[in-house]
This record gives sequence, structure tokens and C-alpha cells, in this order.
Amino acid sequence: MTLYAIYDPKPGRPDLPAAIAENFSWFAAILPPVFLARHGLWLELLAWVLKLVALAVLSGFIGGGAVSAVYLLAMVWLGFAAPGLRRHALQWRGWTPRGERVALSADMAQLEAIQ
Repeated sequence: MTLYAIYDPKPGRPDLPAAIAENFSWFAAILPPVFLARHGLWLELLAWVLKLVALAVLSGFIGGGAVSAVYLLAMVWLGFAAPGLRRHALQWRGWTPRGERVALSADMAQLEAIQ
């Protein structure tokens, strides 16, 4: 069972509540740019690209092994930070937090939130 943060859409929108799992995101860790673009985290995507450019520039000074370690560390960090980034983006867009639900899947958490 997983803990899900439930967010209600802006008033007047017919969307279902959003259920965000509070666990490590493998999708964010393995494919960071795709994850960030998929969830509309454009400033975070820009920061990710700038970090890659900085690592490319620094690779001549600190070595390829250190660059790989820093990139791997950033990927793991993003995997852990992904739920918080998604929650912040929803709140920025006007969604309101309803609370938390424990459920087997995101669909079940949405169903419980609707009732």
C-alpha cells in the first residue's frame, strides 16, 4: 500500500482529483528530462539542462568519473524529489490539497477521494 497526496482541481474544472504517490519515482530517476516535460515542470527542466551544460564544461577539470558520479547522484535526488516537485507544480497551478489516502494504486486513491 502506498500513501497518495490528493489534490482537487481549480473550481469550475471537471477534472478528477490528482493522486500523487509519495514514493521514489523510477521514471524521474531514469528519464529525468522526459519526466519533467511530461509533468510540465519547465523551470526544473531548464535547470536540468543547465546542470548538464555545467557538467559538460566541468568534465575537463574534474574528470569523467566525477561527472558520472555527480550525474548519478542528481538522478537519485530527482527520483526522491519527484513527488514534492509534482505537488508544488499542482499548487502553483491552483489545485488545492485535500489530504492523504492510503491505497493500492493511484486509481483507487482517486476513487476514494471522489466518494
